Amino acid sequence: MLNDRYVFSQLIDFLPRRDFDRCVARYHGNQRTRNFSCFDQFLCMAFAQLTYRESLRDIEICLRALQRKLYHAGFRGAIARSTLADANEHRDWRIYADFAQGLIARARRLYQGDGFGAQLEHTAYALDSTTIDLCLTLFPWAQFRRHKAAIKLHTLIDLRGNIPCFVRITHGKTHDVTVLDILPIEPGAFYVMDRAYLDFGRLHHLKSGLAFFVTRAKSNLDFRRRSSRRVDKTTGLLSDQTIVLCGPKTSELYPDPLRRVVYRVPETGRRLVFLSNNFDLPALTIANIYRSRWQVELFFRWIKQHLRIKSFYGASPNAVKTQVWIAICIYVLVAIIRKELNLEHSLHEILQILSISLFEKTPINEALSLERPINGED
Repeated sequence: MLNDRYVFSQLIDFLPRRDFDRCVARYHGNQRTRNFSCFDQFLCMAFAQLTYRESLRDIEICLRALQRKLYHAGFRGAIARSTLADANEHRDWRIYADFAQGLIARARRLYQGDGFGAQLEHTAYALDSTTIDLCLTLFPWAQFRRHKAAIKLHTLIDLRGNIPCFVRITHGKTHDVTVLDILPIEPGAFYVMDRAYLDFGRLHHLKSGLAFFVTRAKSNLDFRRRSSRRVDKTTGLLSDQTIVLCGPKTSELYPDPLRRVVYRVPETGRRLVFLSNNFDLPALTIANIYRSRWQVELFFRWIKQHLRIKSFYGASPNAVKTQVWIAICIYVLVAIIRKELNLEHSLHEILQILSISLFEKTPINEALSLERPINGED
């Protein structure tokens, strides 16, 4: 009976187990493993993410307190802090990265009909990075400054649903713009970036891949105006121009015309200058597409506040990447559940409910379909 199963077990049913087993086999994850499989490792780390555990000892104590319930929740291996630490240290993080990609593809299909604040038929992505500070004593391999360690999380999100579809974890010293060298280019898609990614050679590579970009211009941009289009200044637009670059280096790196849209934010009066290689969309749509870029900032803030990616259960690069990728799996899994169960709750509210109901015997749709709280915050 469904209501005889724990919420955690029903939650795990949303995971494609065959896909997970293929990822494990691809990297020989269960080789020389007796009592603690990769799936057991994933369940332990998922439990830690969903219930906000602080450390490996915290995970061990809580799971052992639930010992009689673990088998019925899907756990098969013996839970021990040292075993989980070894698994995070040595089992290839790419198992969970590949598994996350399958979940991401499923989530993107579910959210492909959603809007994001701009009237656009094409797919739109926002690209940015966030820095996660680490303790230099514990993470000497990630030295960022003289007395500081850090890693960077470079993320491309699909603005329809805020689903991360490209994630790269690098050293804190890695410059943001270098990610454009390995970014998969989708013809016809829009890539929205801030000024950190203003590299005209790399932007021309995006154009050559038949993709569009929207980014911010720097104040010292050397250009010549070719033509101008009329704009409705009551909307905040100040100008819409076709330009060519005049700098000796930039004109060689990007020899084609660019579109320059100047917009004043009505609420603050701030003047923003956008560059794009799309000449068909209305100028106001270009401005609205760039405004949607803030969704990637909100995504970073969300996962830092509601998932365990600022403090880590292991100090090796493999352990850090394993934890980050499993956190992304949980984020995408909650997004999938929200859509497939037609929930009105925000992702944060769903996580809050799950954190206190994982080991209750309640149908998951009933547990998550509680009356929405008044003035609930996302």
